[in-house]
Amino acid sequence: MNLPLSVDRLWDSLMAMARIGATPEGGNNRPALSALDGEARALLARWGQEIGLTLSVDRLGNMALRREGRDPARKPVLVGSHLDTQPTGGKFDGPYGVLAGLEILHALHEAGTVTEAPIVLVNWTSEEGCRFSPSMIGAAGAMGVLSEAEVLDRRAIDDGERYGDALARTGWAGPADPAALRNAAAYFEAHIEQGPVLEAEGYDLGIVTGGFATERAMVSVRGKDSHAGTTPMEMRQDALLAAAEMMVAAERILLARAPEGRCTVNRLIVEPGADGVVPGGARFAMDYRHPLTGTLQALWAMAEEEWAAIATRRRVTVSRETYWAFPRVEFDAALAARLRAAAARHGAKHRDMLSGAGHDAYHAASRMPAVMLFIPCHGGISHHPTESISRDWAEIGLRVLAEAVIETANAAS
Repeated sequence: MNLPLSVDRLWDSLMAMARIGATPEGGNNRPALSALDGEARALLARWGQEIGLTLSVDRLGNMALRREGRDPARKPVLVGSHLDTQPTGGKFDGPYGVLAGLEILHALHEAGTVTEAPIVLVNWTSEEGCRFSPSMIGAAGAMGVLSEAEVLDRRAIDDGERYGDALARTGWAGPADPAALRNAAAYFEAHIEQGPVLEAEGYDLGIVTGGFATERAMVSVRGKDSHAGTTPMEMRQDALLAAAEMMVAAERILLARAPEGRCTVNRLIVEPGADGVVPGGARFAMDYRHPLTGTLQALWAMAEEEWAAIATRRRVTVSRETYWAFPRVEFDAALAARLRAAAARHGAKHRDMLSGAGHDAYHAASRMPAVMLFIPCHGGISHHPTESISRDWAEIGLRVLAEAVIETANAAS
């Protein structure tokens, strides 16, 4: 395919985007629906306007930049990712997929090439979930995994702001129906691996065939507040120490029975959280992930059994409320084959792999054929200011993604 794709232009756009919300450590802090996120969105919209893309923003804030095809009636091919970051995020997690998609459309515009079906670049709202939980909430709403009302009523973890109010405040509450994004022929998402496998094994690309089953829950432990100086140890109902024992037990269960899985505690809330008081309440957000949905459920059952024993011994209560879950995701075999063929034509060393992280593509896969393409990142580091990639990795991912997207847009309907 003789298309004027420019890795220099892609790299420049990545660096320009990284200046929005740049941190002294070299990373990015651009939370979803913050003023900085709004600035990033405006820059993407301007770049799209410069190459003739038509912007549509839906009622959940998802951005869709459309390049018309020869047959506007055909279902479009979607390509994209997200622009929001973690508070200590890097320059590439999310923006690489959005801006690689933009570069494909830029090259088509420059060449004057028209695909048979339209191509739509998507920037999903709030993929990271660090402000509005759960993660991938904009895609979840668009694909019907969550209702529009559920998404709009979510409250920010940091300051309690309502999602719908944040959209209005930042000016990114659009009129379009989020469900319109379900009417697509395919979805492609390029992303940094966020893990060390590709670099360590010397691969240029990962063809993502599916994703881990995942369940995240808030575990609540309730004991009794008491005085730290006057309450004997044997009479305490310390919720925090019970919660700490439960966290360690959850990790031990996974390592002993399913070491290929993942166990992470990412938030801990202590009540009342005051000096001189034995904590009567503790809550922790924990997720289990595993390639097999059945094994994932078995891990939770074993954890709950051990937690109940800990609770009895420490004279506290424990409960679990799931707030984010999905079974193992299977991506489209034909789209994966298309990526493999493009990688082979470019001489890129590639391997199939699963994703342990969640991505917007998971929700898209519930409504249309979808696939992901991973490029390596140095040391597997992600969600950290030192996250980095090479220009060579960025370029090979761009070229393989472009071939597969354009081939899909030109395929017989």
